Amino acid sequence: MAQHGASVRSPVDRRQPQRSDQRRTAILEALNEHLQKTGFDALNIAEVARQAGVGRSAFYFYFENKAAAVAALVEPMYEALFAANNILADTTRPPRDRVHDTLEAVLQTAEDHRYLVRAMLEARGSSGAVRELWDGARESFVPTVTAVITDDRAAGRAPDGTDAAVLANLLMEFNDRLVERFIVGGPLSRQQLLEGAEAMWMGAIYGTPQ
Repeated sequence: MAQHGASVRSPVDRRQPQRSDQRRTAILEALNEHLQKTGFDALNIAEVARQAGVGRSAFYFYFENKAAAVAALVEPMYEALFAANNILADTTRPPRDRVHDTLEAVLQTAEDHRYLVRAMLEARGSSGAVRELWDGARESFVPTVTAVITDDRAAGRAPDGTDAAVLANLLMEFNDRLVERFIVGGPLSRQQLLEGAEAMWMGAIYGTPQ
């Protein structure tokens, strides 16, 4: 997912529909409602199609399977994540503020789209297309993080160290796991996850958790 915006559609869509294609919109609206009620595993395509007022064949005309349809719902979530990424890129602000606000925005986005993130986490385990979409979206944030590390090093705000692109890739992998743990649950609270992640990012880029 190299770019974002309202016109961007999931690469796992079977075809690129016209804006006026109301059947596709109805399917996605029904899918969205069912996901909130049932989660991914219990999602029933026949029920989604019935609620959308179309047949099963119409569903498969637009989407290869339910995993592909779920992937088509993620654009608004990725828009929010791109906005979070842009917070980090605002080098007019102190590094700690940028890191804190970026991670806070990432967790808030995951919370706002909790059922959808959970569905994507489930779907990527069984769908190569969804896994490719998830991984591609994560990797699309790497250039911005790489540029931030490079610029902060050049400005003397961060020490030289591991190749900036390598570090950026690993930090995005860390964020991937952070979101998963936040959604799936674990022994740490949201605040503990945020504070720990902030320390990891600050230590990795700036050489200090403070």
